[in-house]
Amino acid sequence: MKKIVVFLLLLITSSSMQAQTNPAILSWLQNNTVTARHYVAGNSTPINDAALVNVQTVQYNTSDVYISTTGLPSYVTGPFLDGNPSLATNQNAIFRFPLSPVQNTGTAVVTTPGNIGVFINGVALFDYRDGVAWNANTNALCGGPGNPPCPGGMGATQAWNRDAIVAERGGFDCSKAHPANGNYHHHQNPSAFNLDLVVVSSICNLYNADGLYVIDSTTHSPLIGFAYDGFPIYGAYGYQNVNGTGPIVRIKSSYQLRNITTRTTSPTGASVTAGPVVSTTYPLGYFREDYEYIPTSVSTPDFLDEHNGRFCVTPEYPNGIYCYFATVDANWNSAYPYVVGPTFYGTLVAAKVTNVPGGTTTYTPGTSGLFEHSNVELNVNVFPNPTSELLVIQLLDLNREDTEIALYGISGKLIDKTTVYQGATIGYFDTKTYYAGNYILKISNSTGITTKKVVVTK
Repeated sequence: MKKIVVFLLLLITSSSMQAQTNPAILSWLQNNTVTARHYVAGNSTPINDAALVNVQTVQYNTSDVYISTTGLPSYVTGPFLDGNPSLATNQNAIFRFPLSPVQNTGTAVVTTPGNIGVFINGVALFDYRDGVAWNANTNALCGGPGNPPCPGGMGATQAWNRDAIVAERGGFDCSKAHPANGNYHHHQNPSAFNLDLVVVSSICNLYNADGLYVIDSTTHSPLIGFAYDGFPIYGAYGYQNVNGTGPIVRIKSSYQLRNITTRTTSPTGASVTAGPVVSTTYPLGYFREDYEYIPTSVSTPDFLDEHNGRFCVTPEYPNGIYCYFATVDANWNSAYPYVVGPTFYGTLVAAKVTNVPGGTTTYTPGTSGLFEHSNVELNVNVFPNPTSELLVIQLLDLNREDTEIALYGISGKLIDKTTVYQGATIGYFDTKTYYAGNYILKISNSTGITTKKVVVTK
């Protein structure tokens, strides 16, 4: 009996230590109160939905963590202006990730259409493709809505596979995402379009610029998700050197557009079934095979390998781990292969499951972990200031909990307040009805507090 008790104590201690130290358990944004919202075309007032946002439960045992999620973000989804009839809907999904992912030393596994990872708010990650390809037999696109099926069906190997980032840009919402049969997903870096240095979509002109995080070139990007092989996904910036030293730099893809005008060869130079010639209708980058991998880039520490990752030290993994990065170019526009791919680095596991096995422990945020902080000043951007119509408050660090924003008159009277929910980045006040003058803005959560003076003009 004594041996059994000791074994159980060791097992409990091991599980407890996993929860205290493993980012695959600690990093998820859990919520059981806030519900989703969506926009419809032409209306910037969100419509409230019934389903919860972010992740509802995190459960783990000694080998795996199980994430139960609706697949809906706290930022407002939609509209999807390319005629997509789908709305983001509750996926009621469970995902399993290994706590100790391992490298695949055999043949690399190719990413597939549909889910290939999950962001920390429970939203799905898709790879570069949109399920549409070029059918040389008909000299036309195949697959996807409005096109005939591709030979071999969805997911079959085609010579020229369309890139969703280029082809579907008009249908992404301000957060750079859209649903497929209700499954809301990002193919790319989940930061709002009009926060890029060069804006390539006008969708944010009417709808709030929100997303999972804000790109910041001065600090290591946050851990934003996990791929289906269990390895973590980071935002666009990291330490220049893999050992965690050097300046903060943009982490770069080692893929580049090929110098071609006709599509008759693969990126390896092999002859393939011809695709459409390069044109304004089918520009370079329209198909995945328009890119080639430059192996010599990997010798430079801030360039990534063929899977779009590298082994490196990060704030959450001080001993180092293989990490994928959500790559962007110098203008902060998404850069192929965008997040993960076109193959996985690690051993692929069956990430979507139907139930959680018995014997797991439920992780409750706030009891211990990686993200405890002292009371510090929050990192925010307030603009425009002065303002006459709209005051925007942008949280520059990943918002791991609900953040309260209050606006006070100079005498201390509360004028207005709002909440930026965990996993979102933007709060705002319509100041058109306010008197001209000075105001005090207070931004606070359990991490810290920041006050800013703002001026309203007429």
